[in-house]
Amino acid sequence: MSEDAPAFTVVAVECYAGYRGEETPRRFTVAGCQIGIAEIVDRWLAPDHRYFKVQDTQGDLYILRNDVAADRWELTSCRPADARGVPTRGLA
Repeated sequence: MSEDAPAFTVVAVECYAGYRGEETPRRFTVAGCQIGIAEIVDRWLAPDHRYFKVQDTQGDLYILRNDVAADRWELTSCRPADARGVPTRGLA
C-alpha cells in the first residue's frame, strides 16, 4: 500500500470556513447518502490530521478525519444511535 492510499473511507465533506479560515464540517456524503451534521461534539489535532467527532440529526456519531497534506476527508468511525436516539456503545 502506498503512503498516499487512504486508510479509511474517503468522504466528500462540505465545510464552513469561519472568520479565521478554519474549516468546520457541516455535512458529508458517504456511499451516495448525504448526512447533515447537527453538532460537533469534539475536535482535536494530530500532527498530520484534524479530527472531528460529529453527531447527525438522528443521534448517530461519526469521526471525520481531515488529511491536510492530501487535502482529503475520511470517515474513521461510525456509531449508530438506538431507537431512543442514544448512541450505542463502541465509539470513544
